[in-house]
Amino acid sequence: MTDQPSLSFFARFWLAFVCFWRILFYKPFAQAVLPVREAHDDGRPLPGSTPAELPAPKAPEPVAALPPEREHASALQFLSMLQREGRLVDFLQEDVAAFPDADVGAAARIVHEGCRKVLRQYLTLEPVLPQVEGDRVNVPVGFDAQRIRLTGNVAGQPPYTGALKHHGWVTTAVKFPSTSPALDPRVLAPAEVELS
Repeated sequence: MTDQPSLSFFARFWLAFVCFWRILFYKPFAQAVLPVREAHDDGRPLPGSTPAELPAPKAPEPVAALPPEREHASALQFLSMLQREGRLVDFLQEDVAAFPDADVGAAARIVHEGCRKVLRQYLTLEPVLPQVEGDRVNVPVGFDAQRIRLTGNVAGQPPYTGALKHHGWVTTAVKFPSTSPALDPRVLAPAEVELS
């Protein structure tokens, strides 16, 4: 068995999200995952693996675990960029229920413009399905549940036909800058002090 590469936080988050929906809405997938989970929980070899494929037990090596802020530095850096350009954290931390709709709308424009700039600068996004929302679309047999989520009256087996409610998004390129080990990734925005 070849060593599997370690998964980043975003890869694990995406895998958990996708598996959740597949298990919830696709019975064969749930039935395939159940024996793996049970074997893992019981400490048994995973189904489908043979003793020859199992790695030889190794002496535990002391591994210096990264602190959470370092392990998730890229996510924190992205949040920092959204704050710097769009004041996203400020907007989300504010209780907007007390403000008039016009003030919330004006603030949302500023947040939208800055956050959109960051998205376009660092991520390349494309719709999962090219059709316009509201169009009738066909969902074929063997569709990818990561890319297409079925809602409404889901019954029977694919192929399905339905109205496109949201075309979805897929990231086709990521261009994040590297994070400097000298910077504390927990600081999303420094405090600003104006001297007089």
